[in-house]
Amino acid sequence: MNWNPNENDPWGKRNNNPPDLDEAINQFRKMFSGGGGKGAPFKFNFKFFSYLILGLLALYIFLGIRIVNEANREVVFTLGKYNRVLGPGLQFHFPFFEEVFASENISRIRTFVLPTNMLTKDENIVEVELNVQYTISDLKKYALNVEDPEITIRQATESALRHVVGENNMDNLLTSGAAAISSGIQLRLDEYLQIYDAGISVQQVNIEQRQPPAEVIDSFRDVVAAREDKERLRNEAQKYALSIVPVARGDAQRALQDAEAYKQKVIAIAEGESERFLALLVEYQKAPEVTRERLYIDALEEVLSSSTKVMIDVEGGNNLLYLPLDQLIKKQEDEDE
Repeated sequence: MNWNPNENDPWGKRNNNPPDLDEAINQFRKMFSGGGGKGAPFKFNFKFFSYLILGLLALYIFLGIRIVNEANREVVFTLGKYNRVLGPGLQFHFPFFEEVFASENISRIRTFVLPTNMLTKDENIVEVELNVQYTISDLKKYALNVEDPEITIRQATESALRHVVGENNMDNLLTSGAAAISSGIQLRLDEYLQIYDAGISVQQVNIEQRQPPAEVIDSFRDVVAAREDKERLRNEAQKYALSIVPVARGDAQRALQDAEAYKQKVIAIAEGESERFLALLVEYQKAPEVTRERLYIDALEEVLSSSTKVMIDVEGGNNLLYLPLDQLIKKQEDEDE
């Protein structure tokens, strides 16, 4: 059986008229008045409204609770203006009225590398690679005072690097002066960041690489090798000097001591001889003949004791008596052995 749209449809009489606006308003009023008439789908009374308010309030509180990690800090804005910084632990903010603008780990050490070419004081170009480590010292300043903190610290680092490198010669940068230059860059970078009030604390600045341009690196290596040879030869000369000078000083000190000992010996002998002469003079004054004879005998004994041959003149004759004292002494020594 075919269905005619102009006739009644199987589910009832078709109604193409628009809904009555007054009737819809009356139904809406009945819902809020607790009525609705017989067959109304639900009641919306005060109790239901209270539960709804409590539920929304609980949801609002739940959305406002935040757990901040130990190392993190969060900047909170209230109606677009800075209000406070949330510390670690369980925190609360007012959703829709307050906004968490920034959340950062303030204990994490951030690092970036800055490779660049620099002009030194002696008008040489050197390739430098700088490693910078920094932390956030003040999250409020870090988030609000500069538009992009990372770009800011990079630009400040490059400015400090150019200023310090421009005050030093190329040899100083490429050799032993690199550590002092790194310290100078860090000091100047701290000054710039204090001027910007960026809330950034620089922990360390290291010059990772520094070398001349590739076009002149071979010549520079020859210069470095010559400088190293100079230092090596100087160290060897100093080592030799340190080994010779103490020996020479020791010899000089020993010679001085020997001279002093000889001096004391000569003085003692002279004093002893003078005392002996004075004592002999006293005895000579008492008995001149005896003393003179005794001195003569002592002199002969001293002279003949060092001679190995003795000639004796026999009185009243022309013969000489020869005594081979050296042979006699040698024979006596052999018998003793």
